[in-house]
Amino acid sequence: MSRLEPFRFAGATALVTGAASGMGEQLAHQLAGRGTALVLVDRDADRLDRVAAAVRVAHPGLAVDVHTVDLSDTAAIEPLVAEVLAEHPRVDLLVNNAGVAMAGRFDQVSLVEFDAVLRVNLTAPVTLTHHLLPTLLASPGSHVVNVSSLYGLIAPAGQSAYSTSKFGLRGFSQVLQAELAGRCVGVTTVHPGGIRTRIAETAHVGQGVDPREAAAGKALMAKLLTYPAERAAADILEAVEHRRARLLIAPSAVVPDLLARLLPVGHTRLLSWLMRGGRRRRR
Repeated sequence: MSRLEPFRFAGATALVTGAASGMGEQLAHQLAGRGTALVLVDRDADRLDRVAAAVRVAHPGLAVDVHTVDLSDTAAIEPLVAEVLAEHPRVDLLVNNAGVAMAGRFDQVSLVEFDAVLRVNLTAPVTLTHHLLPTLLASPGSHVVNVSSLYGLIAPAGQSAYSTSKFGLRGFSQVLQAELAGRCVGVTTVHPGGIRTRIAETAHVGQGVDPREAAAGKALMAKLLTYPAERAAADILEAVEHRRARLLIAPSAVVPDLLARLLPVGHTRLLSWLMRGGRRRRR
């Protein structure tokens, strides 16, 4: 990574998934502010159009294209890439940001639900990267960002599908970084902690989870999402600029990562104990 020069945003083209809200929306605005042409992808057409319209007003003359695609439909990804490359023969930055949360123990989640999380959080980034890799390799100095999670560092109970997908994305990113290190393409794996986004609001719940338990879990998650999305986006772009291979965002990611390194097995029990203690204190 150190052999690469700092990423040049001005005049580059970035494809950002999950761009209709949260970190994706903030990345769109901040990339535009740096002079980067945008290809914004999300399944929420209304929100995506509003984001694009706001960027166009703030940055007239900048190319901002939108593609409404449900990334859980793997078959839709290759046609998406073909459309993007027809409009932008060069893509310099790929940000695999789209993701979906799923609450529930493994025995509370159906295999269909489990697979749906894997398709959005893991299969889609892998497929997008695969189809865009020739273009990225043809643009020396290009970069890939894969947004994993705090739950790609630790694996708490009740996050079976989500942690599986995010650990998988972490592994894919690390392999990709090693393979592309000498080929003028940078890779950054991002592990956000509690970022203030819509992830709690839009989280799926396993079919076997009690509705009261699900509601309490969503409420707790929402309280933990305190780090501003605009700061998280700025952190990501700084990591891209300086070609950092790994980025932890917020103390809520840094501290559990440290515990997992110090206590590879025991950190799971420790974190569970802390969470149970926190619940008792709240009561």
